[in-house]
Amino acid sequence: MPKMTFIDSDGNRKDVDAPVGLSVLEIAHKNGLDLEGACEGSLACSTCHIVVSDEWFDKLADATEEEEDMLDLAFGLTHTSRLGCQIKMTEALDGLEVTIPSGTRNMLVD
Repeated sequence: MPKMTFIDSDGNRKDVDAPVGLSVLEIAHKNGLDLEGACEGSLACSTCHIVVSDEWFDKLADATEEEEDMLDLAFGLTHTSRLGCQIKMTEALDGLEVTIPSGTRNMLVD
């Protein structure tokens, strides 16, 4: 089974099983990691914003225009930012490393 690594804002690393077909957001939730996902993966917020390690970013499918629009709302946006709900795990992504930013911007709550 593929593995991936989540890195928190303090630099702590957690290696987890990453079943093929699940999104990074779903994998985070299965492993009790603090990645919000307020819209539950419906591409209506930016709370599952992650920063993909440079060496993995170009291996991902390109972000859609809808994802880019939501990323514009993300807290701490970087050149390798993506939404965790939009990255589906594949065998080719075995070893993927992502960082969970220290904060989120949730437009879904008042």
